[in-house]
Amino acid sequence: MSWNWQQPDWPKFTWDVTRLARAEEAFLLGAGVVLGTIGHLAEEDRDALIVETLSSEALTTSEIEGETLDRESVQSSIRRQLGLSSDHRPASPSEQGIAEMMVDLYRTSAGPLDDERLLNWHRMIVQARGDLRDIGRYRTHQEPMQIVSGTLQSPKVHFEAPPSARVPAEMARFIDWFNQTASSGSRPLPALTRSGIAHLYFVSIHPFEDGNGRLGRAIAEKALAQSTGQPTLTSLAATILVRRKAYYHTLERANRNNEITDWLAWSAGVTLEAQRRTRAQVEFIVDKTHLLDRLRNRLNTRQEKALLRMLREGLEGFEGGLSAGKYARITGTSPATATRDLVDLVAKGALQRSGERRYTRYHLALPHRSVLQVLIAENGDLDTHEDA
Repeated sequence: MSWNWQQPDWPKFTWDVTRLARAEEAFLLGAGVVLGTIGHLAEEDRDALIVETLSSEALTTSEIEGETLDRESVQSSIRRQLGLSSDHRPASPSEQGIAEMMVDLYRTSAGPLDDERLLNWHRMIVQARGDLRDIGRYRTHQEPMQIVSGTLQSPKVHFEAPPSARVPAEMARFIDWFNQTASSGSRPLPALTRSGIAHLYFVSIHPFEDGNGRLGRAIAEKALAQSTGQPTLTSLAATILVRRKAYYHTLERANRNNEITDWLAWSAGVTLEAQRRTRAQVEFIVDKTHLLDRLRNRLNTRQEKALLRMLREGLEGFEGGLSAGKYARITGTSPATATRDLVDLVAKGALQRSGERRYTRYHLALPHRSVLQVLIAENGDLDTHEDA
């Protein structure tokens, strides 16, 4: 079996431009709406959006690779690096590193890509990995770089990357392509097309011992940010996590040849869904601000603490809702007081109640903004679907 990089047309990718045309238009239109809405947020709310988006992307891009990080620690680290107030919560090297990378991606999204930036990002995210030979440099090992599943006795090779000796030349060509295809470059490409190709192209080279997936998604987000002229705030990794099984399947198929229309169509659909997820997050912040303004000076300290804790969970809130027992633990109060407080929060329109007796749960009384899956049809139409 030959891989994409072993074929004579590598890396001259081809695709059906017409299939992506409507998606490209929708992305640019959506970007304008999101940026316009963000522009009307108060400074404190904009900061909250940046922290929430960057921390969500840090957590989910790590979770895609099977690494679970602590949300509070990542958020605290991001706030410190942005110069915002934080609780100085300690962070593990993995949490600190991915937070540093996301903040650097945000701050430098407009600039060109180069070896130094990539090697620094790699150093950030694998700094604590004592098992890696090459940290902050491209891989040098002689054995094949393979993506494998299954047992030692019966392994399945999903992909094999170019030999390490080829990586420097391949990366020089990739970086040149990335910079030349930016809107300011000599060969500009549309936003979704460039982001999708950059993602696939980079992970096909697989230049590092580990961390290629996280860096590939960061490069895809950098491409999107450059297309809008604003720092990246697209919930791309969060959306890929929801579509993780399809992500790996479609990426594996795309590694077989260099006609990549199906990959670009899938990637475009996920990016549009991610953009809508970001928009929902912005609208959630607007709704949250209105709710807190309406309730100002009407809540006791316990109620305020619990409500702010729920709001920190973002769009989805507490999984399964807030119980009286959880309220009591958050506020350090008795079950009877917790129940009275919760009944009062419902009466004041802060929460909504569902269930009865021990199954009673409370949810934020904010509009539910569902984000539908976006698929690009063969004729280029945008189809939206509820998750099964």
